[in-house]
Amino acid sequence: EVQLVESGGGLVQPGGSLRLSCVASGFTFSIYSMTWVRQAPGKGLEWVSRINGGDGRTSYADAVKGRFTISRDNAKNTLYLQMNSLKPEDTAVYYCQRFGGPKGQGTQVTVSS
Repeated sequence: EVQLVESGGGLVQPGGSLRLSCVASGFTFSIYSMTWVRQAPGKGLEWVSRINGGDGRTSYADAVKGRFTISRDNAKNTLYLQMNSLKPEDTAVYYCQRFGGPKGQGTQVTVSS
């Protein structure tokens, strides 16, 4: 059974940083591309970032490019999202997702003064 468990969310002031983690189990993590998606209050799911399983190539939504960094540790079956220079519009529930597959339960990120 595929399981994805996110953590690391919280309340942070504008300009602050957070690091999200996602521990994966139930599949061969290293060969899959993984993504982060988010859902702001009252809005649909928004793709944030992706990292390939093979070559580790990364891509980002324009809204987060230059501020967020996606990474993975295949030895620990863990996906990360380093978020810097956070803005109020980054407030959302963040989910990790196996590319084209299931996502976790999410972790809340709130950016507010």
